[in-house]
Amino acid sequence: MTERTFIAIKPDGVKRNLIGRIITRFEEKGYKIIGLKLLLPTIEHAEKHYAEHKGKPFYPRLIKYITSGPIVAMVIEGPNVIAESRKMMGATKPENADAGTIRFEYAVSQEFNIIHGSDSPQSAEREIAIYFKEDEICSNWTTMLEMLMNEEQKSL
Repeated sequence: MTERTFIAIKPDGVKRNLIGRIITRFEEKGYKIIGLKLLLPTIEHAEKHYAEHKGKPFYPRLIKYITSGPIVAMVIEGPNVIAESRKMMGATKPENADAGTIRFEYAVSQEFNIIHGSDSPQSAEREIAIYFKEDEICSNWTTMLEMLMNEEQKSL
């Protein structure tokens, strides 16, 4: 089933020039990037994004961190993309992340863990709406792989 998810390369990933390396992983997996922007999150973005953590002791640090520099916000589409992208990211604590995952490779701590990804279809929908207007999402295009597959099916 084709899904959409929200992925953000956090300020530490942007500041360390890891944008291209991280995006490449999703593209090589075969997922379609249908929304992409570099932005400096506002306090309002941050409070909406982390609303479920309000009142927890680490909440102020989350807000300060996500607003400390630009992020790359993405909407990614593909089969089972929510679960698969979370596998690709690895455990929140980099020391618990599997070898080969984004956090294993690049994160330095739980607080500075490079990347965020939605954990459910409901979270994805909510998070996408925080960072993207509907007209900023370009979903009606075909990847080269999809084009080739369509051509092969026509010839059968």
